[in-house]
Amino acid sequence: MNSTIDTKAPVRPKNGADIADWRPEDDAFWASTGRRIAYRNLWISVPSLLCGFAIWGMWGIITVQMLNLGFPFSQAELFSLTAISGLAGATMRIPASFLIRLAGGRNTIFLTTAMLLAPAIGTGIVLQHKDWPLWSFQLMALWSGVGGGNFASSMSNISTFFPKRLQGTALGLNAGLGNFGVTSMQIVIPLVMTLGLFGALGGEPMTLVKDSGWIFGKIAAGTPTWIQNAGFAWLLSLVPLAALCWFGMNNLKTVSPNTGGTIVAFLKIIWLYTLSFVPAGLGLYLYLPPPTGLGVLNMWVAMPLIIVSTLLVLKLTAFGPMKESIAKQFEIFRNRHTWALTLLYIVTFGSFIGFSMALPLAITVIFGVSHVPDAAGVMQHVLKNPNAPSALTYAWIGPFVGAAMRPLGGWISDKIGGSIVTQIISAVMVLASTAVGYVMMLAYRSAAPEQYFLIFMVLFVVLFTASGIGNGSTFRTIGVIFDRQQAGPVLGWTSAVAAYGAFIAPVVIGAQIKAATPELAMYGFAAFYALCLILNWWFYLRANAYVQNP
Repeated sequence: MNSTIDTKAPVRPKNGADIADWRPEDDAFWASTGRRIAYRNLWISVPSLLCGFAIWGMWGIITVQMLNLGFPFSQAELFSLTAISGLAGATMRIPASFLIRLAGGRNTIFLTTAMLLAPAIGTGIVLQHKDWPLWSFQLMALWSGVGGGNFASSMSNISTFFPKRLQGTALGLNAGLGNFGVTSMQIVIPLVMTLGLFGALGGEPMTLVKDSGWIFGKIAAGTPTWIQNAGFAWLLSLVPLAALCWFGMNNLKTVSPNTGGTIVAFLKIIWLYTLSFVPAGLGLYLYLPPPTGLGVLNMWVAMPLIIVSTLLVLKLTAFGPMKESIAKQFEIFRNRHTWALTLLYIVTFGSFIGFSMALPLAITVIFGVSHVPDAAGVMQHVLKNPNAPSALTYAWIGPFVGAAMRPLGGWISDKIGGSIVTQIISAVMVLASTAVGYVMMLAYRSAAPEQYFLIFMVLFVVLFTASGIGNGSTFRTIGVIFDRQQAGPVLGWTSAVAAYGAFIAPVVIGAQIKAATPELAMYGFAAFYALCLILNWWFYLRANAYVQNP
């Protein structure tokens, strides 16, 4: 029997899905075979991740239209839907970082992409029923978190296909283009809600009770609206994408040697994702007010409780190769840089995803009404503003700019160092956040808040630009400080914690709007950015820094 391995082509089973021989650092192998396979997997991964971000973030747009259609929920309850989706997605990133080694890349990306069909269909169903209880909408928001978790597994998978010299390019393309899912969602959803996209199968339209809008302008009250298409429309992309993942992607047996067959691999993925729902659901039950939950914990207690309990559940239920993976994951917590970079990544990606989630509803609530005092001199926030800008027309701009800036941030950081870039953007974010807060205060006390909208949007675009550039700089810093073995777990951990920005921002901004002091939310963010600016200087820029400008 000939045991010689063909150096020009990988050894693959007849079904073509599994690759037993993978040597990306071998230049001849890469040129003859590896490049084609790696880039095929990358270009299938990008739209799958994009749809994951879209499903995760769609409640930021859906809640705006629920308000415009007169759903019987308070502003705080609508903000909670966005926050729940954000929290679930962040929590699911923790187990998602283990999926590729346990189940294989093709198996994982296919199933996690197909799993997005459940929240898409479920959301389309519940949105047709104004009279359904709040918990039914909250359940769909929780389920949408699957899309947020997909980032960790997608990045982990793509990193295994490329040689070290192309890791930055490949991961930058996957993450940067994947982030455009937020912008795509904010453009696509307002559009499809104007159309009877699925005819009689898509359900009946509702009538707008308040003006709405889309990318090209305002949609007047009284217009028929198919809000259910916000969920159903994703079937048009998810079904072919899932098929493309199944027939076009690969499992690298050098990375995932013990998947145990397709069905076993699927069961592992379902098991880990189910485990992440347990602490997330329990934490939300303790956090959310009655009648949905008990309301016994505030956000700052519930969030770390969910993170810690998720890690403990994974550790206690670990089996097979996962035990070793989790042991390596826990080793990173002994390194001071893990904690410093976690905070810095919250500044960058946490701000990007948090503001993406919260901005549409914040625009609607702050600029959609005229803020006037009643006869007793008490400020009221219920009178419709006839000159209100539509959130659905403008909210996509910030996330679009932020996603576009991510590769640029990495490129600049390669030239001058990651930490100096992080320092500059942190200073910009301190100033911009403070200025946004002041503008929000003026708008929330004005009978004509639209006069402050332009400067409000400009300042938020500055925030998104800085956070996007910072995403690239913190990526580089992690790659420089940590070796190849630890960089992956650190990236997975920091991205998971930073993703809780999608929970924090809607809750904080929503709570402060309810208290009639929206500016305090932005002042609080500015204070956090200032503390992290000092932290970045202490760790990486002072004369005796632990690592000089990585």
